[in-house]
Amino acid sequence: RKKNQENDWTALDQKHPVYNFLIEYYGLKGLKGPKQLARWSPSVGLLLKSKRKTIESIEEFEEASAAYTTKNICHTEKDGILLEGATDDDFASSLHLRGANVIENEGVLYSPAVYYGKNDPSRIRENTKSATPFLWYKSVLTQTLKAEPVLHCHGLHEWAMQYHPNGAPPPPSAKYQSHLKLRVSREVINNAVERRGVSCTHVDALRYFAPAAASLNHHGASLQRIDQLRLEQPACVHAHMDLLKICLKLRPFNDPVLLQRVLEVALKARRLDVAASPYDASSYGVDVVPIETEQGRSEYRKQQKALMQHADVVRQDLLLAYEHFLPMAFHEDSIRQAIDKPQSERFAKSEPGGLPWRKNL
Repeated sequence: RKKNQENDWTALDQKHPVYNFLIEYYGLKGLKGPKQLARWSPSVGLLLKSKRKTIESIEEFEEASAAYTTKNICHTEKDGILLEGATDDDFASSLHLRGANVIENEGVLYSPAVYYGKNDPSRIRENTKSATPFLWYKSVLTQTLKAEPVLHCHGLHEWAMQYHPNGAPPPPSAKYQSHLKLRVSREVINNAVERRGVSCTHVDALRYFAPAAASLNHHGASLQRIDQLRLEQPACVHAHMDLLKICLKLRPFNDPVLLQRVLEVALKARRLDVAASPYDASSYGVDVVPIETEQGRSEYRKQQKALMQHADVVRQDLLLAYEHFLPMAFHEDSIRQAIDKPQSERFAKSEPGGLPWRKNL
């Protein structure tokens, strides 16, 4: 945002190799993108029952907002959180319109149960359908925290996107960073991918591989979305980046402090992703981690471990937010039905050069 100008925002640079993933992967396009990140929403902690009926100080607010990070706290929720004195004008830049109920002469009420129709018999099918993606993300977070880290992938997914052996068609995903020059030759890229193959555990990343690299992925040339629960692991930089997508799904009931922490992890992960890529991003202030060399692979593992430790704490708190949020927003029957009947997208295929999830069932 431009300094001292409340309503003037700057869109993210579509060509910046670190920030453009926010646009390409998570839809934070144009001026609305930064504004979405800046809007305040009530933490799940504020919706948990406590002895306080009114929060009157910043200290009380911060304590209540972080209450969800206490693992043993009861899931019992309030009817919602009322922002006294808030008006329609606050939706212009400060508050989320989504999920808000304006109460005349009182303020704005945010309630997951009301928004998702938890206790409305006429909305039971809608409530069940809405619960499905939240249950999926909760499962992904849970399984990732349990999984063993893979520390020998060396970020080669970016190289697999540029893999182009003799006789193969041009890699379609080369278009994504086409404004950047390659810092190494095509021969070096091909040799790096072929040296020991690719150990990429990120199911979605496989879609962006060059088709010629499909058989070189140790985890399969064709995967399903459901394989994410088997493969996702806590050292994957793209899994760290996806924490932002998972956190944003909670809007307008995500903790602003947690969102800030998640965004920090996602940007660090993307920076390492770009640093280890075959692109020259030095003009954007990104130092090279040359994973085509033994020294570079050692440096990648070092940074990967540090990032994993940082992300692990954030991922745990995000999981706790989901665990508290689900019973607030969805009836137990809806949750049970959503678990018993997963959406067909869970079985969509991921293949190099393949179609988006919903079009590849």
